Amino acid sequence: MDLAFNLIIGNIISFIAGIFIILSMWVNDEKEAYKYQFLNAFILMISSVFFFSWTGVTTMAIAASRNAFVYKDKLTSKWTVFFIVISIVLGFLVNTRGIIGFLPIIAIVQITICNYYLKSIKSIKTSFIINSAVYIVYFIAICDYSSFAFESVTVIVGLISLFKLIFSSDADNKISQ
Repeated sequence: MDLAFNLIIGNIISFIAGIFIILSMWVNDEKEAYKYQFLNAFILMISSVFFFSWTGVTTMAIAASRNAFVYKDKLTSKWTVFFIVISIVLGFLVNTRGIIGFLPIIAIVQITICNYYLKSIKSIKTSFIINSAVYIVYFIAICDYSSFAFESVTVIVGLISLFKLIFSSDADNKISQ
């Protein structure tokens, strides 16, 4: 297959994944957010094949698996360590992108740690925003323009949603005082 065809197909698939990443930022229910994060990672795993991003395929497969564990409330400390170790080891083994190829590894380790420790929707959204910022750099570097655009919108939607939560809880706190 030629590179132009792969870029087009990869971007179309990434576009679909992008819908789920935005939904994950918009919702205010932790379980629902992780359901959308799972769908996003699973679909990005497929699109990464078209970008010849083997680090992306690997880390997205791990991310989808981890998100399923989080969704089902099965992410224990042992599974967290497992996902971190497997992400680092496999990420390094399949990295063909040099320094850029380390970004998905950094992102998956960051979000895995946050998945285990963070329980409030505000802190979860903050971790999603940070994770999206790392992926913005990665996606532009591998020419995944759909994901770059969606991750950029995701950061904006996430910030708006986070500010709404913060200001609504501040208003609730003032009313209850």
